[in-house]
Amino acid sequence: MKRFLALAVAVSIMLLAGIAFAGAAKDNTGCGLGTTIWNSGADGSTASQSLQATTNGTFGNQTFGITSGTSECKQPSKFVNNEKVREFVASNLDNLAKEIAMGRGETLDTLAELMEISAPKKQVFYTKMQSDFSKIFASNNVEYADVVDSIAVAYSQI
Repeated sequence: MKRFLALAVAVSIMLLAGIAFAGAAKDNTGCGLGTTIWNSGADGSTASQSLQATTNGTFGNQTFGITSGTSECKQPSKFVNNEKVREFVASNLDNLAKEIAMGRGETLDTLAELMEISAPKKQVFYTKMQSDFSKIFASNNVEYADVVDSIAVAYSQI
């Protein structure tokens, strides 16, 4: 009985501590499904953050959240915020893959225009895309959202 009482007191203290920190920042969990699902119970505790991070990692949807701006993710840079770029990549994925591999082409030119890359930087952009081809198109089944994210990462390194 004493053990049960001690356990009940310990759980009560933990719950009260959790209530005291309710609404604390989710600094370590990032964005994704876990952050969205467990947001109402987020208290900044190790247990809460571990639950959020585990759910985020298990479902692997942070890339989609970042690309789409959902699941409490923020879209990085004006490049990914550009709906026309996302639609263009989705509609021209095969041609874009061929032209990135070659480092030139009409589809790649159009992408650079949509991304508002200045004329002096275009050749550097084309070269970077070509050198990062295997990162941008990491598999045969790559999704357009992953391609957009990879292009954004590669472009940020120029």
